[in-house]
Amino acid sequence: MSYTAHSSAILDEGSQIGKGSRIWHFVHVCGGARIGKSVSLGQNVFVGNNVFIGDKCKIQNNVSVYDNVTLEEGVFCGPSMVFTNVYNPRSLIDRKCEYKNTIVKRGATLGANCTILCGITIGEFAFIGAGAVVNKDVPAYSLIVGVPGKQIGWMSEFGEQIPLSLRGCGRYTCPHTGDVYELCVDQLKKHGVSK
Repeated sequence: MSYTAHSSAILDEGSQIGKGSRIWHFVHVCGGARIGKSVSLGQNVFVGNNVFIGDKCKIQNNVSVYDNVTLEEGVFCGPSMVFTNVYNPRSLIDRKCEYKNTIVKRGATLGANCTILCGITIGEFAFIGAGAVVNKDVPAYSLIVGVPGKQIGWMSEFGEQIPLSLRGCGRYTCPHTGDVYELCVDQLKKHGVSK
């Protein structure tokens, strides 16, 4: 076994779990799940059948990753945050054929107790604040807070707010990494390390 799992974890036959991953108390991984390398699944995490979790993701305690959710490399899911996969659920109506795909791009952070409605894409290195409710696509590097979630700024890959306005143009060099970010036409792009 190339990963570590607590004895209380339930890992259904057929699940794929990458090398160096750590699976803690009371986790349930369904048989169709694909989990990358060096992933951490905290206590009481549930992973559905049609789920992909990329390398180096960290999923904190009490998170359920339901069918049709894709987490790319390095996604952070804070404690008790929520994914959904049906837009208008009813207990008396079977809507499994209506599951919507949710994609969380590389390096994004989903804060504690936030809710991600199904059928949206969260851009690379976006940062969703604790308790936010996200009901539409999120641009790369954006900082989203509130109910419903609204963009209030931009975040660096290092995880600090970039001091640029939401609109207009500008440049910022991260003091920690030297990466240069450029804002133009309401889109933030990273250009790599400054020289």
